Amino acid sequence: MKGLFGHVSNEDTQSPPSVAPETIASTSEFESQPNVDNYAQPQFSADHGQPWFSVGIDLGTTHCVLSYAKIDGVEDAEFSQQVMAIPQLSAPGSVEDKLQLPSFLYLAHSAEIAEGSTALPWTARPQHLVGEIARNLGSKTPIRLVSSAKSWLCHAGVDCKAPILPADAPDEIERVSPFQATTAYLQHLVDAWHSQHPDAPLAQQDVVITVPASFDPAARELTVEAARAVGLSQAILLEEPQAALYSWIEKSHGDWRKQAEVGDIILVIDVGGGTTDLSLIAVTQNNGNLELTRVAVGDHILLGGDNMDLALAYTVKAKLETDDKRLEPWQIQALTHSCRDAKEKIFNHQDIDNVPIVVANRGSSLIGGALRTELTRDEVNRVLVEGFLPHVSVGDRPVSRPRSGLRTAGLPYAQDAAITRHLAAFLTKQLTATDELNDINLPIHATFLHPTAVLFNGGVLKAEGLAQRLMDVLNNWLRAEQAPDARLLGGADLDLAVARGATYYGFVRKGKGVRIKGGTAASDYVGIESAMPAVPGLPPQIEALCIAPFGMEEGTRQELPDDEFGLVIGEPVRFRFFASTSRRDDIAGTRLDYWTDRELDELDEIEITLPEEGRKPGEVIPVHLGAAVTEVGTLELNAVSQTDGTNWKIEFDVRAGESG
Repeated sequence: MKGLFGHVSNEDTQSPPSVAPETIASTSEFESQPNVDNYAQPQFSADHGQPWFSVGIDLGTTHCVLSYAKIDGVEDAEFSQQVMAIPQLSAPGSVEDKLQLPSFLYLAHSAEIAEGSTALPWTARPQHLVGEIARNLGSKTPIRLVSSAKSWLCHAGVDCKAPILPADAPDEIERVSPFQATTAYLQHLVDAWHSQHPDAPLAQQDVVITVPASFDPAARELTVEAARAVGLSQAILLEEPQAALYSWIEKSHGDWRKQAEVGDIILVIDVGGGTTDLSLIAVTQNNGNLELTRVAVGDHILLGGDNMDLALAYTVKAKLETDDKRLEPWQIQALTHSCRDAKEKIFNHQDIDNVPIVVANRGSSLIGGALRTELTRDEVNRVLVEGFLPHVSVGDRPVSRPRSGLRTAGLPYAQDAAITRHLAAFLTKQLTATDELNDINLPIHATFLHPTAVLFNGGVLKAEGLAQRLMDVLNNWLRAEQAPDARLLGGADLDLAVARGATYYGFVRKGKGVRIKGGTAASDYVGIESAMPAVPGLPPQIEALCIAPFGMEEGTRQELPDDEFGLVIGEPVRFRFFASTSRRDDIAGTRLDYWTDRELDELDEIEITLPEEGRKPGEVIPVHLGAAVTEVGTLELNAVSQTDGTNWKIEFDVRAGESG
């Protein structure tokens, strides 16, 4: 297979180099108690031609939330938002309003649901069962439950538009794709909005959808495409840790300046259902005014509440199994859901020390043949606190072991469950992240970047024991280097902050409030294959060309230097892309012929066929390159012919193998 880009010289008529995929970015941009929307909304005239609302959507791994605020004609002191109560089925025939829509989809058997029992306020027959009813039915029949679709969206090894979920479903169950599930959750939110705001079409509002800061280019592009599929072509993306900080700022009603000082480094730790996201935001000043700048983002770590639930399930499994009795996979899935509910009860109610666990046997009634045990508070603390947040040294690193050559289908979870080791690696890697900021001065002896404040986000950290352990570990590291303890920025609503912060960001985009400076979270590179004679056993040399430097802002474009490259059109070719969170000084056009694994991470390779545009298939076209970070928050690479100006746009919605 031929590659895509190659250096073009006077003699160069050979097949060019291989190259590959993804680089993207999004903005870097925080919470308060919800006011439930009771449907009594003021009516506004649609003839002013401006959006009426800023709408923030937290498209979470385990829950979705929608918050909104009126923004036309509103000043800072008048800004006020609400979290919308979302009508959803909790059981057949039963509709309830809840502030969160569980991110679950249930594939019911045709005989399982009675005719007319799935009606919602906007339809008598929804296409998919999502939300609370899906989670409840799925806890009893997990092989029909789709969960963690968001994590699958950024799984490099799968076609996200192929029907692959539930991953363990037998052949007789019709599956859906991660993209379909994501679209179904968004469609439910859009329909719920329209049922309550019929005079304010969501397609005419300012809509901000949040994604993990570490989401790769394809996952971001798929999220944008899902939004377009439900009519939200105007929606933009915002990183979740920034949204959490925006919510904290908005909730403080201006007092955040009394809690944050020049020289502060705020560590945002977001541990949700499927991922752990780490970000660093520096507090600086400009002409006497405080500024916030996102200076670092961690790797995409598939480690969160789902892992914890599974760990508890295996703890309970060991108590249930005997020498002649082993739980079947479907029972372990059901047990995992039961452990999730039990964990939440123990964490949320200090007077509960144990929760009964019941696991059905095939063909048995829940009363007669079920297996029974309990999950205790001591087990939760031992497994979760000591297993996921152990006391470690800041010099410790996540454990990595060789992977087996053959694996079952599933998500690429982090190999090391210790969140504290991932945090240590992140802070050490980012030691120099604030070097270019005048107001941040680290001690000469520092071995890691010293946070001065911490903001928590994500449902996992609602558990006081987990949150306290994280602070204890971090502050032990700081004390060891004679640094003051980091303070916890309180007042966050860990379930609703991201949606509320996204709503506030829509207000900020109108020139109001406080904006976090950020841009792209990494420097992005495209692979360029050298034009060289074939040498047995030696693959063509690859250079990494920087196309989007760290911090490149949304809505901006970078024209690369006048280097000329060869673009292969009309036949399948590969693009290779790389990203770096540590090379901050590279500018657009910087070319690397050598790098270490710690400097650049290679992203998922993509294969596309660029249109021929009246030329011969396989022809090599001399082009110049340019890159843009869109207003939406995704990256575009453009190759422009030097002979007639034809522009080929390399898009990143290619997980499903479609051409750009």
